Amino acid sequence: MPELLTIGVYGYDEAGFFQALQQAGVDTFCDLRARRGVRGAAYAFANSQRLQQRLAELGIRYLHLPDLAPSPTLRQTQAAADKAEKIGRRQRTLLSPAFIAGYTRQVLAPFDTGAFFAALPAGAQVIALFCVERDPAACHRSLLAARIAQDAALPLRHLLP
Repeated sequence: MPELLTIGVYGYDEAGFFQALQQAGVDTFCDLRARRGVRGAAYAFANSQRLQQRLAELGIRYLHLPDLAPSPTLRQTQAAADKAEKIGRRQRTLLSPAFIAGYTRQVLAPFDTGAFFAALPAGAQVIALFCVERDPAACHRSLLAARIAQDAALPLRHLLP
């Protein structure tokens, strides 16, 4: 039975991030970002090319799944909610109800868990869903992970710094 994990980059340093993946036994890494860059020198290791290179060195397969990322409109909806709450993106701990409703309608409603698993490389056993936010509840990856875990009756674990 596969294992499903989530991980964000904020709060990790480079060594800690890759160590967490290795300790969890991740063999398949699913990048759920539309834009595969992270601002700030401290997180340069999570920019697409560097990330893919390091994962390959560790024997972890990389998949980019941009169709599972929130749309620009949904990102703007969350940014407006963050602004209204007077919190920065990196300080957010929860998604707004409007974002959750929109992501559920736009991405999760048509999502097919069976097709997701069928598209994974053969032998995928420990699958990590990745985006940038530190707290899973502040990121769309938690919504997707909960859906996959429920549909496939899988345990779900969130890796945290």
